[in-house]
Amino acid sequence: MSVRKLKVVLTRRLPDAVETRMRELFDAELNLKDQPMDRAALEAAVQRAEVLVPTITDVIDADLINGAGEQLKMIANFGAGVDHIDIDAAVARGIIVTNTPGVLTEDTADLAMSLILAVSRRIVEGAQVVAEGRFEGWTPTWMCGRKLWGKRLGIVGMGRIGQALARRAKAFGLQVHYHNRKPVSALIEEELGATYWDDLDQMLARMDVVSLNCPATKDTHHLLSAERLAKLQPHAILINTARGDLIDEAALSQAVATRSLSGVGLDVFENEPAIHPGLLGQPNVVLLPHLGSATLEARQDMGDRVIANVMTYQNGHRPPDRVIPAML
Repeated sequence: MSVRKLKVVLTRRLPDAVETRMRELFDAELNLKDQPMDRAALEAAVQRAEVLVPTITDVIDADLINGAGEQLKMIANFGAGVDHIDIDAAVARGIIVTNTPGVLTEDTADLAMSLILAVSRRIVEGAQVVAEGRFEGWTPTWMCGRKLWGKRLGIVGMGRIGQALARRAKAFGLQVHYHNRKPVSALIEEELGATYWDDLDQMLARMDVVSLNCPATKDTHHLLSAERLAKLQPHAILINTARGDLIDEAALSQAVATRSLSGVGLDVFENEPAIHPGLLGQPNVVLLPHLGSATLEARQDMGDRVIANVMTYQNGHRPPDRVIPAML
């Protein structure tokens, strides 16, 4: 006797191995064109899907959720962040929401450390000089950046990624400081040699490098406002590999224009994929196209995690990565 398969709708193309496995396990509908679904397509998808598999670029708001068919029972997000999903609306409808935490930790921390190095040592700027044929030989005073050893790194958000970054930073001789909703355990603080600041403003004013590694929530929107950006020292470097709306980009572009910051490294943007024009073409700004989890291994692991969550639900058990409002 054949077992009925869950109707699973994927909003974007995923790695081949992930899609193939989904076809084997579920009645999976793939997005072969790999184009983002517009609103109408999403509205149609939630009318036929029992499980929707969106990505961070899909806006799954209350209106979409409330207009979904009764058959929609699960939103299995391909990604760790869930700020694009109205969790409260989903819970009110009895819809389970899951994500893929942990599997992109090391890759995102690698990228954050890469941006710290790239900005502090002017690596992208230097590579462009060579590519454009403008390198005329070494001189003692040209293209000087700043050393990292002995500098202070302030990590905003000491979760998995923040801790992974701290381990890398410690190896580069950085002094690790952090701000979090609450201190991490004494054991982790000792391992990382990390200093906790309960007051974010006080920490920002004392750091040489600041890295944002916290989730996007109502409380963290524009966490780095114009007022907070003004607290950073003129020689400071700001890195963001978390979410774009943590920073007021208009205020940041002004700080860049007035050289109120030494450098900026961004992998995410407030109105992604649009980027504030004031950040473009600046020699002390390194901009990347949201590469935090962009490794073959991470994307495969994310897909495997989605499958595990859907399979667990299909088998009548609580998915391991269920997201509930209290977690946010």
